[in-house]
Amino acid sequence: MPAKRPHKRSRNNVNSSNPFDHLHDDLLISIMAKLIATASTPTHLMNAMLTCRRFCSVAKDSQVLAHASAGVLAVKASKWSEGAHLFMKNCADAGNLEACYTLGMIQFYCFKNRVSGVALMAKAAIASHPVALYSLAVILFNGSGDPKRDKNLKAGVFLCAKAAAVGHIDAIRELGHCLQDGYGIKKNVIEGRRFLVEANAREAEAAAKESSPFASSLSGPGSSRCNGNCPSCHLQYQSYITKSDDTLKSSQRNQHSENGISEGDDGLLLSDFGCNVPPAKPHLANVFLVDWFSIHIHCQESGFGLCSYPMCGRLETRRHEFRRCSACSSVSYCSRACQALDWKTWHRQKCTRRW
Repeated sequence: MPAKRPHKRSRNNVNSSNPFDHLHDDLLISIMAKLIATASTPTHLMNAMLTCRRFCSVAKDSQVLAHASAGVLAVKASKWSEGAHLFMKNCADAGNLEACYTLGMIQFYCFKNRVSGVALMAKAAIASHPVALYSLAVILFNGSGDPKRDKNLKAGVFLCAKAAAVGHIDAIRELGHCLQDGYGIKKNVIEGRRFLVEANAREAEAAAKESSPFASSLSGPGSSRCNGNCPSCHLQYQSYITKSDDTLKSSQRNQHSENGISEGDDGLLLSDFGCNVPPAKPHLANVFLVDWFSIHIHCQESGFGLCSYPMCGRLETRRHEFRRCSACSSVSYCSRACQALDWKTWHRQKCTRRW
């Protein structure tokens, strides 16, 4: 007697066996929102969308896109396309602050859509996005994209102070330089120095919380597994704070003297005390700008220069917009914060005074 052939499962039966088909839409949206908020690369989102048909449909929901992490938005400049632009725009329309800021930077600097770029960054800045506040301050300081080349220093200082209030280290450092030099605000050398010390202290604290490279640079080659909490790291950090406080007290003794601190003094950095802190990871928008202009070299042929800090990526919107190094005049920076960061990592070894 011939064996019976197994019955073929219909497509409807296969679909009905999918456990996700019985879940409520709100529950699927909640699951997808948590997944997209913790994803580290765009590939993770794509893999989730391929899991089942319903995941693919809810991934386009505005409640899901609003929670997209920075890793999901980390599109490479070499793979930029209309699809990538549409996805980031949908995230921005859904209220994702990282998408608003990143797309705004791309529009403003890469595609020269100044109005659209500023509007997107302003949307993030209104919600107190610290990086957006600081970037708008840089634009106002330089008068970027303004056909009249007008700089709004007071507004720039205001936005810089807002970003500093929410803990943005570069904004704290920039505000310190503004106070120290009287740039857009009444000159106050003592308060300016205090902000510079605070920026360095926050930088040390952030680096100490990261993995062993910082601890290794502080504590020596024998402590590669240190997490920044060992006694040697603590002593180095306390030494920095003590020396910085001594500098502030010395400045206070000379506060009535106009020449107590020279105008070109950039303030003490962690590297001045033997703390070789690695530079912080740049924002994904800056990574995109750096990669974009390394590919599209023709953007610089018109005489517009890039910020000389390698991790910045900002391009001038007019010739000679950025400020040059007062010592060698061979490099230019979009901000004093970028100048300070480049000084401690690269330019200090190469700078030569021109008299």
